[in-house]
Amino acid sequence: MAGNAKLDLGDKTIELPVIEGSEGEKAIDISRLRAETGFITLDNGFVNTGSCTSAVTFLNGEKGILRYRGYPIEQLAEKSNFLEVSWLLYYGELPTKAQLENFEKKVASFNKLPEGLETIISTFPKTAHPMGVLSSATAALSAYYQDHLGPNPTDNDKEELFAQLLGQVKLIVARSYRNSQGLDPIESDSSLSYSKDFLNMMFGEADDEVAKALDVLLILHADHEQNCSASTVRVVGSSHANIFATISGGIDALWGQLHGGANQAVLEMLEEIKNAGGDAEKALEKAKDKEDPFKLMGFGHRVYKNFDPRAKIIKVQCDKVLEKLNVNDPLLTIAKGLEKQALEDEYFVKRKLYPNVDFYSGIIYKALGIPTNMFTAMFVLGRLPGWMSQWKELREDPAAKICRPRQIYTGATERNYKDLGER
Repeated sequence: MAGNAKLDLGDKTIELPVIEGSEGEKAIDISRLRAETGFITLDNGFVNTGSCTSAVTFLNGEKGILRYRGYPIEQLAEKSNFLEVSWLLYYGELPTKAQLENFEKKVASFNKLPEGLETIISTFPKTAHPMGVLSSATAALSAYYQDHLGPNPTDNDKEELFAQLLGQVKLIVARSYRNSQGLDPIESDSSLSYSKDFLNMMFGEADDEVAKALDVLLILHADHEQNCSASTVRVVGSSHANIFATISGGIDALWGQLHGGANQAVLEMLEEIKNAGGDAEKALEKAKDKEDPFKLMGFGHRVYKNFDPRAKIIKVQCDKVLEKLNVNDPLLTIAKGLEKQALEDEYFVKRKLYPNVDFYSGIIYKALGIPTNMFTAMFVLGRLPGWMSQWKELREDPAAKICRPRQIYTGATERNYKDLGER
């Protein structure tokens, strides 16, 4: 479909271009609407608004499709690894063997943090939320890499920054965890894979099968189209803020419970169920009761109206991790009970309220012994290449403008100032 859409505004009719994406998605281009008519559109939460064109990720919630640069998420999760997928997202094509090896070495070369930043992290209270530490430390990198603060990074700058942030954010997350536990930091081991090195820096050991499960989880989280945090990265980046401030903004957006904090909410829900007696079937009945304030977290998805394709993949890894670690945890027992009951319950099946990726990722992180308040920081590790890819695409788009939404004003009309004594 091409051509124009006609819009009647009183006695005036205007034509607006119709745009069609490579997967058949259609949009009406309203970029000239205000200039030609004086009207704007109102779309709370931007849920019907396309803020950009993008070639990074395709998502079809109705059909349960997720593809990175055209590659189905199922194939990437089975055959690829996290750094290869990161390259794909950023550069648009799968790397050659030589490119991937060089990229892995480049990321591994950023295996240190500036000494001052190490000190800053160590002085945070042990009770500090990991997302606060991560956001602050990422923004603080700008103080140590001032050559990258200019408004127009070169291609070489962008390549350097991509590898640097993949390497150093991983270090910040691990350092934050060790500090919160009162433990000395463990140095990065460049001979290990990305995920295995991270687990080793966290716990001093890393099993291959568990590292593989984490790698898959990072791949599944790597990008998800124009979600809240990716849009935040684009908004901040559109002002030509430096990359450290821009990514810090994405971290802050992800912190919210309605976004990246969803897997933390799953564990908090499981704790609530445990405290109420641990009955999974009773919890499902409460969730079906519209008069009951109890909310079932980790089921269904705002975008995926059929099923979350990521959940099918990570369920396999979740089962492997639970079997491998043989963890005896009442919360995990409740989680497995909820999963079984919901998949068989007509109410949930009919409404397609299946366990989503947040449900299974929360279970995996819990089994690994990662504190609940750190789950969202783990999400950052996965989402980082997507943010960087969205930022790169924005900065290389000649049509990009600084983001500046309009509004419909509903406040008081003009009135005159009254002196203090007359009020």
